[in-house]
Amino acid sequence: FSRARASLLQNNEEKLILPDSFPSKTSPLHTTTTKTTDADATKTSAFQKRIIKVEQSVNIFLTDSVIKILDALYHDRNYARFFVLETIARVPYFAFMSVLHMYESFGWWRRADYLKVHFAESWNEMHHLLIMEELGGNAWWFDRFLAQHIAIFYYIMTVLMYAISPRMAYHFSECVERHAFETYDKFIKDQGEELKKMPAPEVAVDYYTGDDLYLFDEFQTSRVPNSRRPKIENLYDVFVNIRDDEAEHCKTMKACQTHGNLRSPHSYTADDDGSVCALEPGCEGIVDCITKSVTSSPAKVK
Repeated sequence: FSRARASLLQNNEEKLILPDSFPSKTSPLHTTTTKTTDADATKTSAFQKRIIKVEQSVNIFLTDSVIKILDALYHDRNYARFFVLETIARVPYFAFMSVLHMYESFGWWRRADYLKVHFAESWNEMHHLLIMEELGGNAWWFDRFLAQHIAIFYYIMTVLMYAISPRMAYHFSECVERHAFETYDKFIKDQGEELKKMPAPEVAVDYYTGDDLYLFDEFQTSRVPNSRRPKIENLYDVFVNIRDDEAEHCKTMKACQTHGNLRSPHSYTADDDGSVCALEPGCEGIVDCITKSVTSSPAKVK
């Protein structure tokens, strides 16, 4: 069967102009020869596309609803809005890792690259949050209360969504990261000249120009490690780099929507022949994992 690729976005949705990614490494499940007819494959592909459209329509509706609420509450309070966004932005990666650890505990699916990348993404978002806190975005009790309680609800929702349909959960995160990119991009264009006159927060300087940038490279799955080294001279540079981080998250979430497509940037070598991180057959969602757990041998640690 043709593998489902969750790349069907609405026609009127603005697309990011992003660099090319590493070559995709597909699961052996996607290269297995099947005896289905062309007609069966066509029917299956059409059904998968309809499911994807439904999933994406629900995600876009949920994202747009939250955006409208944030627009109403924070139309003139940028740093507070960014604090709320960054508090929420870390949550999906916590949820993904929680479910992946559950799969590991039951011996269903063990794949180090997913855990490495998602942890690096949460680490990056945490530093965005620290920057917003240093800029005073968390000064009001209401903003802290709202952000923290949305995060709790969002975590529970994402865990359930990821357990049922990882593809849907990754697309929802792509929608959130796309909104974050657009929000920071608009802010930079509107406030750029003022931002250039303001100093960069110390936490931003330490994070973006520190000696250990392994985790900074790790979440950028479409880039060769060491190919992006930010400069931080003022607050404008800080927000440019945060915006660019969100674009990288968006690309990673898009790649994750194809099962078995994600690889850590550090898994690649100059003479990569695909053997460094060969993919094992995995499972998509908890139902698929339970089914395969009784019909196949335990997963091997990688």
